[in-house]
Amino acid sequence: MMNQKIFIGVIGGGFCSKKVYDLALEVGREVAKNDAVLVCGGLGGVMEGAACGAKENGGITIGILPTSKRSDANPYIDYPIPTGLGEARNILVVKSSDVVISLPGRYGTLSEMAFCLKLRKPLVSLSDWDLAPEIVKAKNPREAVKLALSMVE
Repeated sequence: MMNQKIFIGVIGGGFCSKKVYDLALEVGREVAKNDAVLVCGGLGGVMEGAACGAKENGGITIGILPTSKRSDANPYIDYPIPTGLGEARNILVVKSSDVVISLPGRYGTLSEMAFCLKLRKPLVSLSDWDLAPEIVKAKNPREAVKLALSMVE
């Protein structure tokens, strides 16, 4: 991808523990440190943590919102994209990303992981979902971003 930034999708729960939020913060920091663009669902939990981490390191953040209002985005989103599609926006998060990193979440996260598998989108996991051999497991945020970047053609 010459002269183009890599878009890394970060998926995970809209509500999460402090431990998972801190994991998302570190993923966002690593995305920004590697000069990639962070794409997420734009709301709270993992999405907010990742966007906050990216912003702390001068990164660019895109939030693909389930609602119709830009103002619904968390404060760390540079470019909120309101869709009005509800959970159906999950496929847009995946399609807009060159590679996806999954963190712990529930069924919305599971649907995004399934879209990655269906669309053959590279997927790195920091979550406990063990769905398919194509999913690359990472031990920590730094490794997750390094692996994600290596998977983009």
